[in-house]
Amino acid sequence: MKTKTIAIVGRPNVGKSTLVNRITGERRSIVDDMPGVTRDRIYFDAIWQNKPFVLIDTGGIITNDEDEFVKNIFSQAKIAVEEADLIIFVTDAKTGLNPYDNDIADILRQSKKEVIVAANKVDSNDEITSYTEFYSLGFEKVMPISALHGSGTIGDLLDEITKDIERLEEPDDFGAIKIAIAGKPNAGKSSILNSLLNEQRAIVSDVSGTTRDSINSEITYKGDDYILIDTAGIRKKSKVDYGVEAFAVDRAIKSIREADVTLLVIDSTEGLSDQDKKIAQTIEEAGSGIILVFNKWDLIKNVQTHKLEQEIEKDAPFLNYAKKIFISAKTGQRINQIFEISKEVWSERKKQVQTSVLNKILNEALSLNPPSSIKGKFLKIYYATQSKTCPPTFTFFVNSRKLLQDSYKRYLMKKLREAFGFFGTPVRLNFKEKGEK
Repeated sequence: MKTKTIAIVGRPNVGKSTLVNRITGERRSIVDDMPGVTRDRIYFDAIWQNKPFVLIDTGGIITNDEDEFVKNIFSQAKIAVEEADLIIFVTDAKTGLNPYDNDIADILRQSKKEVIVAANKVDSNDEITSYTEFYSLGFEKVMPISALHGSGTIGDLLDEITKDIERLEEPDDFGAIKIAIAGKPNAGKSSILNSLLNEQRAIVSDVSGTTRDSINSEITYKGDDYILIDTAGIRKKSKVDYGVEAFAVDRAIKSIREADVTLLVIDSTEGLSDQDKKIAQTIEEAGSGIILVFNKWDLIKNVQTHKLEQEIEKDAPFLNYAKKIFISAKTGQRINQIFEISKEVWSERKKQVQTSVLNKILNEALSLNPPSSIKGKFLKIYYATQSKTCPPTFTFFVNSRKLLQDSYKRYLMKKLREAFGFFGTPVRLNFKEKGEK
């Protein structure tokens, strides 16, 4: 795959190196108020949404200057432009259009390369219109950004410059989906494993605690590879004996942390117990996908699944996002649906949302239900970005975390799930104050 090279150019002190640091995620390029700090072109490997590219930081361009030092910087910048597939032309929205900007624009037009004008130092919504004068430079794409604070449309800028770059192939795309089978003792975990494998691999017994260690089994279903991990039953801490059982429970929790999807096996004849809820919380905290598997459904008479789902939603609302399936390991009822639903949940965990789409949903949510005030002060959410997958994690940049109420966190989570699904997977929300790393 050909690597895309992107050059960052502009006159001195417009924030080019600050933008490089923002994109690479660390303070790698020297930042100073003194013009000409960056002399040579500097190369960085960068990545956005699993799309890699090469970034070139250049010195500030001053045209028509005979100083040997300045001429060298100009020469290095021109080489970077020649090497680049795309150019980010950084300007200063605070000081406005400068004669040097027009000179640089003339040079960039001669290169015949794609150019995006990044109007930097748009640090608040009040300044959002201050960048429009840069359209007079003659380039189609002009985007307001704040390299220092990360606000504005940094995410949109990265989406734009990487739109034609192929994503890196993630190992998980070609590896087996890891499914942990967890639950209380005697809920039927080993029976489910044996039914899925269609062979007697794990010992099945009515005696609780038969499985003492995690058992891994590989299987292929409809062309997809899976690793099934049968774990020891997890009892209440007060009932766990020290020694072998405690070790087995620790191994079970470790298997959950390493799994892509965890089946929480529930005995349908007993219903969702308090211990089941605690195990569910362990799965949620581990970031694993979760499927509530109601086993022994063949023993249940005259109960409709949708009514039971409604009862669960009332009793354990934190599990509303979890997928639910009603099976019988004994009769094989719906047993193979476990593979299909696990693949769906695995896919939801890896889902990536474009920054522009995410912020559109965020703005709609803020308009429909603005944050309430605390002692006369209001929470401001400047923008959001998805910072990782598995599980999907979103970072919101705000004016103050102290003004963020739990009820509003739940509201934002609800809007994210309404817009993007994320069925069966936990979702993480992080909140950072403006300028915080």
